[in-house]
Amino acid sequence: MKPGLLEVMRMNRICRMVLATCLGSFILVIFYFQSMLHPVMRRNPFGVDICCRKGSRSPLQELYNPTQRSLERVSPPWLELSNTAVLHQMRRDQVTDTCRANSAVSRKRRVLTPNDLKHLVVDEDHELIYCYVPKVACTNWKRLMMVLTGRGKYSDPMEIPANEAHVSANLKTLNQYSIPEINHRLKSYMKFLFVREPFERLVSAYRNKFTQKYNTSFHKRYGTKIIKRQRKNATQEALRKGDDVKFEEFVAYLIDPHTQREEPFNEHWQTVYSLCHPCHIHYDLVGKYETLEEDSNYVLQLAGVGSYLKFPTYAKSTRTTDEMTTEFFQNISSEHQTQLYEVYKLDFLMFNYSVPSYLKLE
Repeated sequence: MKPGLLEVMRMNRICRMVLATCLGSFILVIFYFQSMLHPVMRRNPFGVDICCRKGSRSPLQELYNPTQRSLERVSPPWLELSNTAVLHQMRRDQVTDTCRANSAVSRKRRVLTPNDLKHLVVDEDHELIYCYVPKVACTNWKRLMMVLTGRGKYSDPMEIPANEAHVSANLKTLNQYSIPEINHRLKSYMKFLFVREPFERLVSAYRNKFTQKYNTSFHKRYGTKIIKRQRKNATQEALRKGDDVKFEEFVAYLIDPHTQREEPFNEHWQTVYSLCHPCHIHYDLVGKYETLEEDSNYVLQLAGVGSYLKFPTYAKSTRTTDEMTTEFFQNISSEHQTQLYEVYKLDFLMFNYSVPSYLKLE
């Protein structure tokens, strides 16, 4: 599913202003957040005031105030650089505008606790904060973060086993810092995340966690619960194993009010705005799965490592596509489709994804 047309419609307006002003980082205090209903602080890209680290430039400076060397890397330099700047300014504005327009929903919680920051991976050496979203290339991005933070321990991200990339001790997250340290990093580091069309991500999570026989932990914890609640006349074997959950049952479980009252969604199908809190934390760069390689290498370029570190590229034959997603929704009733869309509506709006054409919304 391609991003919505709003990106194109807003291009002219942002082109005129992007080289004059860019969105700045909020100074966030974990227990007293600024409201995004107030005017947004904006940064002049030619007068950024972030201090340099150890005599070099930070990713924030490279993003908002590119050096002449950065300009010389592209040809024609100003055209390509301005197009990239326009794109990412547009994505930042889309998030800000959605948060303002839906403030009653998006900012129900005016306070974040350290536990809310456990998805934000910190790279001290390159002054980066990455909020990982499962099913949006987070394994490869965790591998990259291990290379960036490993100080020579790793060189090739693809040599790091996937299971090792998900060991929490291998990466430091923002919730492990003190509150003053958290606020310093939120102010001074470049914060980024990657997003994906919400229902394509949801189908990807379902396929991975409920159709693969090796995911017995998910079958036991969630599959048995889903079958017990959603399947009439379930066999004892199905109730015991939980390894044959249908997509229709999974959707019914997600929209069930009891599910949402019982506990937060698992991270693999939790909304991005609940995982990364973009209405409380200002992200400098929003990458998209649809432009994954390009956006990822842009982040690496800003971090000053683009000349020797690239995002891993390989064709994944099992990747969930838009066509697959359409097929999975064929048997979902229009009532359930509408209810499910409401659950993920903010992700659709915030990251500018159009309502899928296959949906039959009531």
